[in-house]
Amino acid sequence: MLQPDRGQPARALHIVHPDAFADWLAGQPPRVRSTVAANRVAGKAGERAVLPGEAAEDWSYLLVCNEPEESPWRIASLGTSLPEGTYRLASGEPGAAMLGWLLGQYRFDRYRADPAEPRVLLSGEPARIEEALRVAEATALVRDLVNTGAGDLGPAELEAAAEALAKKHNATLNVTRGDALATGYPMIHAVGRAAAKENAPRLIELEWGDAAHPRIALVGKGVCFDSGGLDIKPAAGMRLMKKDMGGAAHMLALAGLVMAARLKVRLHLLIPAVENAVSGNAFRPGDVLRTRKGLTVENTNTDAEGRLILGDALAKAVEAEPALILDFATLTGAARVALGPDLPPLFANDDALAAELLDASVRVRDPLWRMPLWDGYDEMLKSDVADMVNSPEGGFAGAVTAALFLRRFVPDNIAWAHVDTFAWRPAAKAGRPKGGDALGLRAAWEVLKARYS
Repeated sequence: MLQPDRGQPARALHIVHPDAFADWLAGQPPRVRSTVAANRVAGKAGERAVLPGEAAEDWSYLLVCNEPEESPWRIASLGTSLPEGTYRLASGEPGAAMLGWLLGQYRFDRYRADPAEPRVLLSGEPARIEEALRVAEATALVRDLVNTGAGDLGPAELEAAAEALAKKHNATLNVTRGDALATGYPMIHAVGRAAAKENAPRLIELEWGDAAHPRIALVGKGVCFDSGGLDIKPAAGMRLMKKDMGGAAHMLALAGLVMAARLKVRLHLLIPAVENAVSGNAFRPGDVLRTRKGLTVENTNTDAEGRLILGDALAKAVEAEPALILDFATLTGAARVALGPDLPPLFANDDALAAELLDASVRVRDPLWRMPLWDGYDEMLKSDVADMVNSPEGGFAGAVTAALFLRRFVPDNIAWAHVDTFAWRPAAKAGRPKGGDALGLRAAWEVLKARYS
């Protein structure tokens, strides 16, 4: 939690850089120096200690930290290590670290009985509190959705999350479900038709804002569980496939930020939501699929389904001629091989948009790395029987060819960026627990704020 600092009682947090540790220690009273020595704190990053005060019940806390003051992760590790209570920095203001403080206290507690204990941080910059709370809430939404098992979060539950968002911000919701998709959104229908009736495929659309403002489209891949289809995944590959709707989670969160801040845009959120299941009517390798755009796609791999449903959603977004399209998707394992779990690749058909996203990612420490829409690899999408294949043979440049597939559905005159996010942290870091996470969300939000506030 965050609260404005009005001089209320609070314990002090001493956040000391290793380079300043010796000077800081020299200025402390003997009881503090003795405690630091007893705890063998030598001024190395990560060291910490409880410091005694003048009275028995009075204490403060020391953290030796080499994170710069503008880092959101500077005090994030304290979110779970400190007992319940109210705190303020012994010197300076938390600034960007307010976000890390909040995210460090995140816990996915849907399946837990024991509630988390709140820790309150005071700030003398109340104007920054609201933004930190909004971004933390958006990040927590992504984490909650991605962490929820597919038995509790299918296409219907994604629709319910969009409906709740629409009601909160007085937006319009339109949903096309089941067999109604067959003519207008044939690839979404093909991918999702094998699922049980309660998990029927759907295209979820939310619209908000003044029609006179620039139109932006946010598109998120919503594969609520990916078995791989008839090209079924092995057990190890299926283990985390509850997170294959991570792109949709990111776009729901980003749409919420846009509407809460009342950006001057006409927002169009599109989430193709499916379960890629196995049954007698599952789409097959070798099937030729029609698309909303009119192209035909030879299905060479039922486990390359995300790009199929995104293709129809992008085609729908394009019809309204937006000024900008952003799509997020947990699209390829090749992206993880290339850049690992923490660094989502960014593809864009517009250099200015790519530069804005990369600059923002550095500012807010939400890294992205641009990869090429390499025209030379476009021929890998050739098919002998259709306009293109969905998954080229050989496995070369898998993240690039997936992005090139999506590019077929976006005309050059519309600025478009695609982020192949992992939406998951395989190992915990300060403020970033193991499990579902928002990767690229804050960078995208910075760009939209800068453009449309």
